[in-house]
Amino acid sequence: MDHLDFNTRLLHDNFVPDKTTGATLTPIYQVSAFARESAEELERVFNNKAPGFAYTRISNPTVSAFENRVNALEKGLGAVACSSGMAAVSMSLMNILRSGDEVIASSGLFGGTIDLFGDLADFGITTCFVEHTTPEEIEPLINEKTRVIFAELIGNPGLEVVDISAVAELAHSRGIPLILDSTTATPYLINPFEFGADIVVHSSSKYINGGGNSISGIIVDSGNFKWDTQKFPGLVEYKKYGKLAYLAKLRNGIWRNIGGCLAPMNAFMNSVGLETLGLRMERSCENALKLAEFFEASNGVEVNYPALKSSKYFDLCNRQLKGKGGAIITIRAGSRERAFKLINALKLAVNATNIGDVRTLVIHPSSTIYTHSTEAQKHSAGVFDDTIRISVGIEDINDLIGDFDQAIKSL
Repeated sequence: MDHLDFNTRLLHDNFVPDKTTGATLTPIYQVSAFARESAEELERVFNNKAPGFAYTRISNPTVSAFENRVNALEKGLGAVACSSGMAAVSMSLMNILRSGDEVIASSGLFGGTIDLFGDLADFGITTCFVEHTTPEEIEPLINEKTRVIFAELIGNPGLEVVDISAVAELAHSRGIPLILDSTTATPYLINPFEFGADIVVHSSSKYINGGGNSISGIIVDSGNFKWDTQKFPGLVEYKKYGKLAYLAKLRNGIWRNIGGCLAPMNAFMNSVGLETLGLRMERSCENALKLAEFFEASNGVEVNYPALKSSKYFDLCNRQLKGKGGAIITIRAGSRERAFKLINALKLAVNATNIGDVRTLVIHPSSTIYTHSTEAQKHSAGVFDDTIRISVGIEDINDLIGDFDQAIKSL
């Protein structure tokens, strides 16, 4: 069949039953090492001259199956799974950066990613932040040291939506790759490569997993960026791999050596969760829009959700995200005290630091995930003392609205 829709593709594209047992999901190969019949065979596998597995830090059948399925969904060239979403972000950047390089990044990033850029400064890598990820703000910051433009496709929790085509056109005109964190969008809403992104990362602990039971991340390469080895000298050795140069360096270099591999058990749990991604995202996005519309009509809170008709990102959501805005909403309650009181009054929504669970989760970002950020960094990320982030789950919407309604009235 020439064309399959998302859920059919998710279940059948790149799906191969386990060759040994016929199991419909690759089993959990919870082992450290894989024996080979001869020293010569192990040598070939170790040196990438023969297919196979030698050591789970380097590769594992359960992990490979998960990588292949996410890569197929993103329509990429290949994928590398990591121990966490932050490991994926870190490895995607460090694979091509060296001391003296500069990154242009959105200021509306997850707090942990902002902290990471602070850590990279200790290694001589400078990050220049833009308030909005637009060509108009990015272009003046590009210079001969700029090596990467990095952004979250739908900012968490600021909810800025990046116009990928516009930013990618500028980046490519200057020989710079665009790396996007697409965790909050997921492949269900968009394939960023179709709009010009070069590398996509996911914290697959979130929507891909869906059950809040396993930490993981994944890096997917489009294979489309033309790497200039003068600008990226670390890729000289891997130029012989052509379009696979970035992935070859990643697997044989910093990812392998730092040891940020994904555990087989977590890979299996993510493969299980992945199979309902389309169904969960459809329901969560539908719930998020209805809940946002409820907040918009309520007194006592101010709502931010990109798929609302009143949002400046409404048209971009229609053009780029199939008319959806993701499953995160932020509201402002008026003060820190009112935000805490609202959170404490909720009976269904769970106060926890995660997104993408089947349950609706709430958190006060300023006092938790942005606790290491300055006030200026918080405000640039859309985080204020009265901000509440809501990760909308798959509950019945009337029950969710009822829960938030009684909590707002308690103020």
